[in-house]
Parts: sequence; C-alpha cells; structure tokens
Amino acid sequence: MALFSRKPKLRPALLSLDIGTEFVKALVLETQDDRGYVIGTGKERQRLSDMHGGAVTDISAVIENCARALELAFHQSGRTTRQTVIGIAGELVKGTTTATTLTRKDRTAKITEHELRDLILEAQKDILARSRKELAWETGYQEVDVELVNSAVVGVTIDGYRVTNPIGFTGRTIEIAIYTAYAPAVHLAAITTIADELGLDLLAITPEPYAVARGFGPQENDLSCICIDVGGGTSDIAVIRNGGLEGTKMFAIGGRVFTRRLASELKITFEEAEELKLAYSEGRVDNEDKATVRRAIADDVEVWQSGVELALEEFMQSERFADNQLFPASILLCGGGSLLPDLAKSLKATKWTEKLPFARQPEIGFIEPGRVSLIIDTTESLTSVQDVTPMALAAVGLDLVGSEGTADSTIQHLLRGLRA
Repeated sequence: MALFSRKPKLRPALLSLDIGTEFVKALVLETQDDRGYVIGTGKERQRLSDMHGGAVTDISAVIENCARALELAFHQSGRTTRQTVIGIAGELVKGTTTATTLTRKDRTAKITEHELRDLILEAQKDILARSRKELAWETGYQEVDVELVNSAVVGVTIDGYRVTNPIGFTGRTIEIAIYTAYAPAVHLAAITTIADELGLDLLAITPEPYAVARGFGPQENDLSCICIDVGGGTSDIAVIRNGGLEGTKMFAIGGRVFTRRLASELKITFEEAEELKLAYSEGRVDNEDKATVRRAIADDVEVWQSGVELALEEFMQSERFADNQLFPASILLCGGGSLLPDLAKSLKATKWTEKLPFARQPEIGFIEPGRVSLIIDTTESLTSVQDVTPMALAAVGLDLVGSEGTADSTIQHLLRGLRA
C-alpha cells in the first residue's frame, strides 16, 4: 500500500495506532522538546467480525481499516512516518508490578546499568513463569505460548529513599518495582503482521491500561487513582498509587455488549442499536426511550460492575497489595464505552467501603484529553474521553522516537526511559 512519500521532515514524527474493537484510531505527531504535537488524526470503524474482546480475529480486514485511518491522518498532517506505537488489549494480556530487591556488597560503589539489567531480567523470568500458569488455567491449555509485551520501572528506592533514576547513586539495598506485561504469542503475532503489512517501524506494542496510567506524566507524580478504560470489547483497569503503577487487569465487557443487548431486546439491527446507544449517551432521546434503554441494559451494567469489583479483588491478592492497605479514593473513566452514563452511575451508587478496602466512598470522574501529559492537540479535534487512549500511546512513544524499533531490546528501552 503506497502510504508513504518522500517529503522533507521538519521534526521527528511519530504515529500512534489504537486498534480498538470498535474503531481504529491513528494520530500523527511531530515531536520536539520532549513533547508531541498532534498534526493529523484518522478514524475508521471496524466490522463486527474484525475484532473480539480486544483481539484481532480478521487480520486482512484490520489491515484495510488501519490503512484507511492512516491515510486520513497522513492527509490531514501533510506528512508521513513509519515509527509507530501500537496498543494492545484483551483479557489474556497480563500485567503486574513486582518488587525486586538487590543487596549490594559494596554500598559505596555507584549503581550501574549492568546491575539494573540483572534485576530486570530476573523479575521478567519470574513473571513469565507465573503468567504462563495463569493463562493455562484460564484457557484450559497446558502449553500456552506467552511473550513479553512491555517492561517498565515504575518505582525505585535506594536504602528506603525514593529516586527516579538510580544510575550513579550509591547504597546498600536497591528495590525496583517493575511493571511487566505478557500476552499470548498469537495475539502479538497478529499485531506484528499488521505493522509489517502496512510498512510500519514498530517501536513498541504497549498495553493500553499501562499507557493510560503513564499518560498523566510527571506533573502528577503523587497521583493515586483507579483508571478504567472502557473500550468496545474490553474494560481495562489500572491501579496507580503515589504515581507508581501497581498493575493492570482487563476483562471482556465493553461497549459492544450493551449494543448487542439493545439489538436483542428491541428487535433492531446492531447498527440501529449502536445509533440508539450513542443518542442515549449524548442525551438526544426522549424520556420514554431513556427508560427503555435503561431497562434493556440494566442487567449487563450490573455484570460490568461485578467485573470491576472482581478485578479489584484480584489486585488485593498481588504481592504489591500490603495487609491493611486501602484502594485510592478516586476512580477515573475513559474510552468510548465510558460515555454510557449508566456505568458512572453504577460506580457512584456502589457502597465501595462495604465491599472492598476503601477508606471512603471514591469520587467518580473522567480523564479528559487535556490531562494527557506532553501531548498537544494542534488539530483541536481530540475532545472526547475516547481520544485519551491513542494520545496516551503517543506519550509512551515520545521516549522511543529515533530508536531502532522492537529489535532494540526492551531492556534498552527501559534504561533509556530511566535516563530521560
């Protein structure tokens, strides 16, 4: 596909590609001074058979959808780029944060990249083994081919003192909290194939809840909240505490579940049900239709709420969740599915302190696009909570522009991020 031309580049460019269940979203950005400036956007709807639960089910169809979204973004921006960050989601994508500790023989010696590399590799091996067992239990297959998706340092302490970059420090004990995500190899292979067929230089495949959590940036270093990204096929949850990511969970309930329910209950087509759902979400229906929609989706909203609660219960079982620890008293929503008002209402109505360790009833809010750090929208078209995920993916890509793509090891990406 002839998507690229040889126009002179003024500034390094980056492509953010969010391959969602409902839409493919593409952003073209120019990068300068550690910031990304959105200069082109593209969006293409996916068919029902193209994706399921955040995973690709028809590679050729998704490639065509991505190509159309890219063409729109390239046309608006007036330039092209191959360097790309692509998001990944789905209930079989596993992300967890593990604390790894090293006691050093010589406390006066400066900490080196070699020491960090050994710590990181050890943590990755441990999480890989656990992820394989977990996926085998969930899928029923004893041999599940699992690959590393993403690894990032989300917290470092030296002798109990918190630092942002340990390289060059001295000390006796280093504790590094490492977020590591794994996914089935078949899932990753599909995304890699899509990138190859489009001629893209794949800088990273990034778990979307990790990207959303990181998108807040350094100006919110002490942020504590629970982020819920409700897409077309999945709901992705990230728990952030004092600026550090504790882990991510995903479950396969998204906007399409509610659309299918409306189509079934009201005996209308999926397309008609989607239009009704959007009109309802935007307040463009009368009181009678509002009541009809609420009744139709009430049971599915309750199931979605239960999915959120179960995901948070799983967080409590992780090694990062200490005894008597409390969840952050803030829940923030984003993603196109979160526009359905019943979801926020369900979260507000839930008596959280009776169900889970919350000190008080959490505040429910939304992540607006302007809250994504270091990404400036010059097109003035990214105004909805559904635009947060592709913008957050772009924020992750800022550290990677100019690298050699996925051939450049994950360890090198991680260490480059620390130096930045």
